[in-house]
Amino acid sequence: MHLPSLAGLTALLQFATATAQAPGGGTAPGTSPTAKEFTAVRFTPSATVVVDGRLDDNAWRAAQWRSDFRQKEPVEGGEPSGRTEVAFAYDDHALYVGARMYSRDPRHIPTAVTRRDQMSNAEHLVIVLDTYHDRRTAYSFSISSGGVRSDYYHPSDNENSRDFTWDPVWEARTSLDSLGWMAEVRIPFSQLRFTSGGAQQWGVQINRWIPNTNEDVYWIVIPKQETGWSSRFGLLTGIEGVQPSRRIELVPYVASNGTFATTQPGDPFRSSADLSVRAGADLKMGLGPNLTLDATVNPDFGQVEADPAEVNLSAFETFQDERRPFFTEGAQLLRGGQSYFYSRRIGQAPRGPASGDFVDRPSSATILGAAKVTGRRRSGLSIGALTAFTGQERARVFDATSGTISRTAIEPFTAYGVGRVQQEFGASSSIVGATLTTVQRSLSEPALAAILPATAITGGGDVNLRFNGGQYEIAAFGGFSYLRGDPAAILRIQQAPAHFMQRPDATEFRLDSTRSAFAGWTSGIRAARNSGRHWVGNVGVSLESPTFDLNDLGRLGSANDIDITGQVRYRETTPSRFFHQWSTAAFLGRSWNFGGVHVATNWSLANNFTFRNYWNVFLGTTGSARALSDDLSRGGPLMGRPGGYGLDAQLSGNGGRPTTWRTAVNYSNDDAGGSSVSLNGGISARPAPQWRVSIDPGWRREVTSRQYVTARPDGPATTYGTRYVFAYVDRTTLSARMRINYAFTPDLSVELYAEPFAASGHFHDFGELPEPRSHSLRFYGTDGTTVTAQPDGSQTVTADGQTFTLASRDFSVLSFRSNLVVRWEWLRGSTLFIVWQQDRSGPAAAERGVGVRSLFDTFGADGRNFLAVKATYWLAAH
Repeated sequence: MHLPSLAGLTALLQFATATAQAPGGGTAPGTSPTAKEFTAVRFTPSATVVVDGRLDDNAWRAAQWRSDFRQKEPVEGGEPSGRTEVAFAYDDHALYVGARMYSRDPRHIPTAVTRRDQMSNAEHLVIVLDTYHDRRTAYSFSISSGGVRSDYYHPSDNENSRDFTWDPVWEARTSLDSLGWMAEVRIPFSQLRFTSGGAQQWGVQINRWIPNTNEDVYWIVIPKQETGWSSRFGLLTGIEGVQPSRRIELVPYVASNGTFATTQPGDPFRSSADLSVRAGADLKMGLGPNLTLDATVNPDFGQVEADPAEVNLSAFETFQDERRPFFTEGAQLLRGGQSYFYSRRIGQAPRGPASGDFVDRPSSATILGAAKVTGRRRSGLSIGALTAFTGQERARVFDATSGTISRTAIEPFTAYGVGRVQQEFGASSSIVGATLTTVQRSLSEPALAAILPATAITGGGDVNLRFNGGQYEIAAFGGFSYLRGDPAAILRIQQAPAHFMQRPDATEFRLDSTRSAFAGWTSGIRAARNSGRHWVGNVGVSLESPTFDLNDLGRLGSANDIDITGQVRYRETTPSRFFHQWSTAAFLGRSWNFGGVHVATNWSLANNFTFRNYWNVFLGTTGSARALSDDLSRGGPLMGRPGGYGLDAQLSGNGGRPTTWRTAVNYSNDDAGGSSVSLNGGISARPAPQWRVSIDPGWRREVTSRQYVTARPDGPATTYGTRYVFAYVDRTTLSARMRINYAFTPDLSVELYAEPFAASGHFHDFGELPEPRSHSLRFYGTDGTTVTAQPDGSQTVTADGQTFTLASRDFSVLSFRSNLVVRWEWLRGSTLFIVWQQDRSGPAAAERGVGVRSLFDTFGADGRNFLAVKATYWLAAH
């Protein structure tokens, strides 16, 4: 198969490899505003260091200890309640960090134990390294008083920009004594990215979190009113004679799976137990000091948590979070500008049709393999490239009459490619970048060629100009999309919810059934003030042409938009008698389509108050003005969108306590009779250091005033010969997300996630759109029409001399999804998983409405059980 997208990616990968082999020696932009400095001492060759958290090895006596730390919270610049001492050392293979944290009350130091990368109410010490010294990116290594390690990558100059999927192999131990607690850390140089050369000069920051007193203590205190993170770090010097490693790591795996499900009589494809064995491997290899190649063959994601349940009555898809490790790690380097890359497209459910008495269709396309190159040079050039291949999928179809089984292609062999380059420049680390994505499908089956484009290419450029250290910025972007394929596939895209180009009263486009290509564009600009004593805000405008489309590899709700938005926020960060801090923000947005039609005006006012005891209150209100909708009729003419308002209140407790809680209530309505009320909350408790138990219940009752039902071809001329039918829907949704975690040690844990879910909906007050742009409906049973309810729940309607039946769309569903994972890091970098997943669903017993009892009924619904055992083994060569 001809794959032009791979040619571009290959060129990009070759360029990346070439640049990795010739490290740049450019000076990173920006100048650190502080002269504070740590000096790392080299351990002598005869020194013996045991990483046990006791700091009693003689080698530490020669280290240079620093204790000049200050509070950022609760009193900026204040003296910490407990002294903190930190020292750095190194040998030929690793960087060592020793730390002593003093406490006024060592007996009450919290020592919660969780698995790796899960934060808790224990004390934490965080070592942050800007190893490129580019003053923009950084790597954080955190160790808690309970001995739990966390690690994450900062892809930008922002403390809260964190990528927790970065998982280096390193060691840390802690111990407690009568003075407080100690930490000892060993980070192999093979796990760090830095430039080769003589003496190293890295940026460094140290942070200590003391939850008992809500103290956030830093070595370098960055004022709360200012921006920046790694650009404000101090220096780590003294490291000489070390070289970056080539880093070759191989993690093979083997997994045994069993699926146990209820089967239907006569189903030839499924038995009560289906067993399988899988094997594959992940590879990580350094391409010089700056870039890393990650590859996976036949990946397995059986341990990944399932998506939450939902009932979606809209025309638009729900975009879920990515949880697969290969696609989450380093994902920031593949994103920029618009949402060109949505990794859940790779391996998604097959979309081809298959029908028969019994059908066996795979739930996802098999990922044959994937590879990516990510990294950043000291000159400020970031590079990300990914390619992935999914195999052709076929459904097995059984015809009971003939007793035959046939196979139907439902997803083609597909190649995906994503590439992004980004260059930083200037004293404030401004950015200019470009992104390109490609999708190539092998469409030898006519049924698939009629629904999927053969080629999809998207991309664009973006720039973010930062001024005065990031206090001000101007960001702009521009992009394009190009799809090519069979005219039937292109027609399907034109009629999809992102475009609805069959709309009969449109003036900005026309439906073209002969098209074999589909191209569009997007652009936007935004100006912002990001820091200041009190006032911050932004204003922006963005445009998406009617033919812009990202949904082959990206994410786009709808095109044909012109949006203007503005927001201003006033904040007070200096503690007062009642408040620790507070803020209020106002937002206004207006939208039009390319036909000049006003489609939305939205506003909001948000007030956030944090009290001196660290309880938090949020009070907000939202509103929308009457407008016209170009998507409510799902390809029909414009119709009125009702205006309305909403109120939101939230209250939460001190997040540093062993038991945390939150509660929220929301109310909204619209001027067409729609409304909603929701209550939700959550509580998380630690009955013992190893335990964490949480529950997040939610209840929502809503009335949708303009729910699309169907379009019939027997309508009046005023609505272009089509009858657009709508209804009110009364909906009730109940859910309760529960988690129970127990950590034997930070390396051995058991985690249970469970979500019972129940939802019901009743359709009533059916009516039709009387004319384009109307804000009201012609309700059946009025204006010369009749409607009769039938015993089966359907509605028989007579209107304009036509009689037709609307089938019942009422629903009442139950769902129960759970995930039990035993996770044991049995060797450094090697993990054993034991997984039990449940996915149950079925109808609720109640004819209308669901209640609390319905959540318990979900446990008895039919479904499937999935059991898996997976073992990985880490092999490393440097």
